[in-house]
Amino acid sequence: MADAINIVPYQPGWADEFAVLAEQLGAALGGLALRIDHIGSTSVPGLAAKDVIDVQLTVAELDDEAVAGGLLAAGFELKPFDRDHLPPGGDDAPAQWRKLFFRERAGRRRAHIHVRRAGSANQRYALLVRDYLRAQPATAAAYGELKRRLAASLAAPDNYPDVKDPAVDLIYLAAEQWAAHTGWRQ
Repeated sequence: MADAINIVPYQPGWADEFAVLAEQLGAALGGLALRIDHIGSTSVPGLAAKDVIDVQLTVAELDDEAVAGGLLAAGFELKPFDRDHLPPGGDDAPAQWRKLFFRERAGRRRAHIHVRRAGSANQRYALLVRDYLRAQPATAAAYGELKRRLAASLAAPDNYPDVKDPAVDLIYLAAEQWAAHTGWRQ
């Protein structure tokens, strides 16, 4: 069973910690990293979150052994989690939701490194939800409260993503409407 989920208030230092990670990742991958983005709750000012920096590495192809080799050499561990959650109405083609997932080695700053293919549905999803929550502080605050209550009430912390993912899907569906209305582009 996983450790208890601990949701903490937004920490302004998360942006700086991301910048340090981004520099390490960029050095490890060079031109293989098309983009390095701070994603997830720690990337949204004011949003309560787990104290884990989520990073999305966008690459041209996931099957490039140099990507995995570079991240392993930089001290990250590959984890057996190779597909993102499929939101309702999402393109169910497996390639659209496939990813490589890395975590920090023991004793290092907690980080989740999501490696996704440029133009894939999951690469867009992470950026769209982040940007929507940044533009909608009331929605971000409501989401933060949901996460706090969820973390406090779950008897089995391993179930946290199973319950949280549908809530994020609700945000994503609203974000799609927002994107169409505002002309959002990643």
